[in-house]
Amino acid sequence: MFRNQYDNDVTVWSPQGRIHQIEYAMEAVKQGSATVGLKSRSHAVLVALKRAQSELAAHQKKILHVDSHIGISIAGLTADARLLCNFMRQECLDSRFVFDRPLPVSRLVTLIGSKTQIPTQRYGRRPYGVGLLIAGYDDMGPHIFQTCPSANYFDCKAMSIGARSQSARTYLERHMDTFLDCELNDLVQHGLRGLRETLPAEQDLTTKVNLKLTASSMETQDSERSAMLECRFLSQKGRVLVIPSAIQHTFLLPEN
Repeated sequence: MFRNQYDNDVTVWSPQGRIHQIEYAMEAVKQGSATVGLKSRSHAVLVALKRAQSELAAHQKKILHVDSHIGISIAGLTADARLLCNFMRQECLDSRFVFDRPLPVSRLVTLIGSKTQIPTQRYGRRPYGVGLLIAGYDDMGPHIFQTCPSANYFDCKAMSIGARSQSARTYLERHMDTFLDCELNDLVQHGLRGLRETLPAEQDLTTKVNLKLTASSMETQDSERSAMLECRFLSQKGRVLVIPSAIQHTFLLPEN
């Protein structure tokens, strides 16, 4: 009723106690292509649909590398995501330079929450129109965090954001109890199945959609090493290839 009158600035509250500028930014996340994040006891996996503006355009990157132990997937405005990603990279570099250690994932998420909270309360600013799924590994194990334009952030066992993400969240909720004991291969399959739920019934994940995922893991016998693995989806052969610097692993897709 009062939306046009009370949505001119982020510092203006409506009579119902709502800030429409923040709600608009939250809607931008729902318009982005879907991404799924989930974790087991030893791995955290991000899976994202890469969508092109047209057949002549290249696909936009949906998963960004932050540090050797942290990666993010995005849903929303890509320009805002790049700005936040650069901030996260700078914080990780500062931690390595000053303290000679990787930045803990929870600390980085707290810094992101503080940064995204500032434009929600200052005149002339607008909230960041992007949601993030942050996957990382530190001394506490693997993590999946979700951040919102409202500056809220959540520690998750599994999460999906973006267009039609409710279908993926329903799938993740049904199988959430099995994730902790999953091997990387099984975790990837659950991510792909959850991502498939976000597509229309007539659209085929193996032929119509390109996909990229990032897995973060640290072996229990070597607590000093962590690896961010970049993966790509080969629709022609129906498999996922995980391609670190010198090793290749093949993950077969589920048939159903």
